[in-house]
Amino acid sequence: MSQTILAARVCRDCDGFATVTITTGLRTNDGVRGTIRVHCPTCRGLGHTVPALRTAPLTGGAA
Repeated sequence: MSQTILAARVCRDCDGFATVTITTGLRTNDGVRGTIRVHCPTCRGLGHTVPALRTAPLTGGAA
């Protein structure tokens, strides 16, 4: 029997590159460049987003 695998959607804002390292332009006392890590705010550093839940349409029922 075949199985379907739900692939995670790649984040539309970061294209899957969820975390980047940016140099600050400064150097520490031992000569290493100072860096900071920044995460994508949409996917929170995961690289993919969770699909929205599907909801059943509301039907007009008897009140």
